[in-house]
Amino acid sequence: MTSAKEQEAIRKLMVFLQEWDSAHRVARSHILNNFIRSNDGKTEPELELEFSQGASLFLARLTAWLRMTYMYSTCLNKLLKSIGIFLSAASGRRYIIEFLEIGGVLILLEILGLTHLKEEDKRESVKLLQLVANAGRKYKELICESYGVRSLARFLATSDSAEAQGEVQVLLDSLGRGNPKYKNQVYKGLIAVLPCASPHAQKLALQTLVTMQDVVGEAPSILVEPVLSLLCSVHLEVQYEAIQLLKALMARQVRPALLKGLVALLTPPKEKVLTFCDQTTKDPTTLCQREPVLVYIQQAAAAKAIGVLAQESADVAEELIQMNAVHGLMVAVGNLDHAASQRHASISLKYFVHTFPWVEESVKAALGPTLFQRFMDSPETWYTQMDLIQAEELASTIVDIPRDMAGMQSTQG
Repeated sequence: MTSAKEQEAIRKLMVFLQEWDSAHRVARSHILNNFIRSNDGKTEPELELEFSQGASLFLARLTAWLRMTYMYSTCLNKLLKSIGIFLSAASGRRYIIEFLEIGGVLILLEILGLTHLKEEDKRESVKLLQLVANAGRKYKELICESYGVRSLARFLATSDSAEAQGEVQVLLDSLGRGNPKYKNQVYKGLIAVLPCASPHAQKLALQTLVTMQDVVGEAPSILVEPVLSLLCSVHLEVQYEAIQLLKALMARQVRPALLKGLVALLTPPKEKVLTFCDQTTKDPTTLCQREPVLVYIQQAAAAKAIGVLAQESADVAEELIQMNAVHGLMVAVGNLDHAASQRHASISLKYFVHTFPWVEESVKAALGPTLFQRFMDSPETWYTQMDLIQAEELASTIVDIPRDMAGMQSTQG
């Protein structure tokens, strides 16, 4: 037989549940406020003690109300936080199972796609998905099997909330680890985010791709174009993360394609420059004097990336030379319309000059002794004294690449 104390506890539980069952929206909102304030951070044993071993009865009511009302945002934020107390409870794996049995994952994912709901509600939904994913591999697989990666990638790309996007990044990173069956799906989902209009989403996706690289191994060829395209971003933090990903990819089979693409960006076709101007304004000449066109931004970033990658690896440096990177850098240095292209190309070119004696000879021949000395003394500013004729000479200089690169490096290495 139960003791009088136990019977009293059960009676209180039944009164509480009846109060919930008969309450309308405002009253339920007050109940949720009290529950959150009193129980946040509690463990499974503590919750069971609070509910006289009947905590699951209240969780069932919360999930049932969620199923009925999530489309209409009725106390949605408080409801999700209350469910989160159960899902985050230490030793509370059974709460997660109970939540999943009513289709909890599908509901949370659907919330992300409802445009009329608040970003803070969607963020709370992502937090619950994090708790599910953290429960183990089979739970990560369940999220992925429910088209979760697609939903999360779409939300990351379209969300207006940096906080919500940050939570999605944490979740996608979790889904990409300890989940061998779906790691490639997560990786490709992140690639799909790269062409989006949100710089913050692009930055987060690039960061996660870098951290996943060792887990995934070889990168798909579909990654090449979107990564190189991000070099035309006007947001320096996006450019930086793109270069970090390029560094991580140098040990992969996509390296030749990436290097070839970088070198090609150093010499943008003139018609492409004009096209970008025409798309932006009816008076392209006026605009180009005011702000750089995207291909010039991309040219400058490619010049910078080439220098970074070359300094990371002698093998990469030699491959870039074989792909005519030196000529491309000279073209960029001669771009009088965009100082950033000149600066980054000059800095990268100086590395090749210092490392490969024959490059030094070629550049010196192209610049002449006086201008070459200015270049060596101050690669970040010397180009400001370059005139149009010198710029054209740089662009037209043909660099002869030795067939045998062996022994061509300087003694610096």
